[in-house]
Amino acid sequence: MRRRRDAVKLFGDRRSRDAAAVITGAGSGIGAAFAVELANRGGRVVCSDIDEASARCTAEAIENRGGQAIAVRCDVTRIDDVTALADEAQSWFGGPPTVVINNAGVGAGGLPIGETGLDDWRWVLDINLWGPIHGCHVFAPILRDAGYGGIINVASAAAFGAAPGMAAYNVSKAGVLSLSETLAAELSGSGVNVTALCPTFVKTNIVQSGRISAKSTQLADRLMRWTGFSPDRVARMCLDTLDRGGLYCMPQPDARIGWGIKRFTPTVYTRAVGLTTRVTS
Repeated sequence: MRRRRDAVKLFGDRRSRDAAAVITGAGSGIGAAFAVELANRGGRVVCSDIDEASARCTAEAIENRGGQAIAVRCDVTRIDDVTALADEAQSWFGGPPTVVINNAGVGAGGLPIGETGLDDWRWVLDINLWGPIHGCHVFAPILRDAGYGGIINVASAAAFGAAPGMAAYNVSKAGVLSLSETLAAELSGSGVNVTALCPTFVKTNIVQSGRISAKSTQLADRLMRWTGFSPDRVARMCLDTLDRGGLYCMPQPDARIGWGIKRFTPTVYTRAVGLTTRVTS
């Protein structure tokens, strides 16, 4: 408890300020936005990505603005890579991280269950679910022992939205949400906060880089242009939620409305989503 009190004296209640941060999938999109925003808040940032060149671009962008960052290649589907990431981060920080963001993820969809290939299921679950599992497995004990910090797991409104044709993605994000809730319960009173980020559409390249059917890609592109938030805005809102000790960050109104309806009238919600999909498809 003394370490926790000392950390609070040093950092204050706002964990995103002057953070020692580790981010997966930091080469683009929400991950890169998190990295830049944390640097803007005075933090030092380890930018990791399976594409080391993209992680280096994010780190260099931070350094060019006077911040401190390094790039580390990490394949989140490999536990050895995540363990090595933790070791390198602690060596660079000279101690444990204070903020860990399990962000790396991919998109997939467009086909119903039974037609979605099992290779696509494994690909999505390996990255979207096993990535955060590996991240929490490695980093949660480090932060728990330090007695201070925050973990953000990037889920999605798909975790509870259950849109047809997106089963593999939905399942992966539902797993991340449950992982976050369980971890938050286990870390209660430890000085470590856990936040699950559940946005709807964010203006990133996940649609173009994922395994999504052409028809679904066109629809997602339109919705992203019309209703999507910028990654910068989502990152700021999520970090502010972490600072407040919030478990859920749902940046957009449609995510919050969907969450409320699903919780209180799950059968009606599920039938309505199915009927709406048939009408618009």
